[in-house]
Amino acid sequence: MKKWSFYSIAILTLLTLTSCEAVETIFKAGMWWGIILVVGIIAIILWLFSRGRNS
Repeated sequence: MKKWSFYSIAILTLLTLTSCEAVETIFKAGMWWGIILVVGIIAIILWLFSRGRNS
């Protein structure tokens, strides 16, 4: 049953969105995840360097 609902949602999404809109949405989500990950990694690296200097 869950399999059918997933396919129904996927087909509905594909029919309502044009390909350009779908690709744009995917790239926007990917861009924001990339920014969040880069900022997080830089923050962890800075935290590790500041922690190492205090020791």
